[in-house]
Amino acid sequence: MKRREVVKGALLAGSLAVLGLPQAQAQEAGAFVKTKRDVPRSTPGKIDVVEFFWYGCPHCFHFEPALNEWIKKLPGDVHFMKVPVRWPSNRVNFEGHQKLYFTLEALGKMPAAHAKVFDAMHKDKNPLANDNQIFDFAVSIGLNREEFANMYKSFAVSTKCAKATSLMEAYGPDGVPTLGIDGKFMTSASIAGTEENALRVADLLIKRARQG
Repeated sequence: MKRREVVKGALLAGSLAVLGLPQAQAQEAGAFVKTKRDVPRSTPGKIDVVEFFWYGCPHCFHFEPALNEWIKKLPGDVHFMKVPVRWPSNRVNFEGHQKLYFTLEALGKMPAAHAKVFDAMHKDKNPLANDNQIFDFAVSIGLNREEFANMYKSFAVSTKCAKATSLMEAYGPDGVPTLGIDGKFMTSASIAGTEENALRVADLLIKRARQG
């Protein structure tokens, strides 16, 4: 889902054939793009893979099953992390959804609660459009409202949100879901053509990152 199209998904053509091409040719063929600027690795000796996502994005919701299976097979030298995006908007609660993710993480409720947020937004049609709706949701999944609200408003969560936004700005995705690889490249279904292509391209870029 493109940043400028939070309701409509972007569909751009791609091809599996690019996977056998040299890097420059593969990039020209549309399998991946360069990051806005190079991002240092978060852990020495580990290849970073980042999924930029938004809970309200239907493409992110539909990508979850395939992505989760792919994550299970990642080698030990890959460090995977999810990063909820936060774009400026007067209409979409990116800030609240980002804080929701890191609050649930801080409370030790992941990954089960992650799936419940997606279900709430896409199956139950709950937009989680403001703090009260988010707090009500937390209660609905068995969390204490006051404990959740305190963590949601905490300095620790604010710090994580700021770091996530800085990472997003460094990579520069213009839509979600997008996979960032080794601080240098990004791919997605809209870039590579399909979800399967995107995961295959990510595998290729991980392999190249390992080779230096």
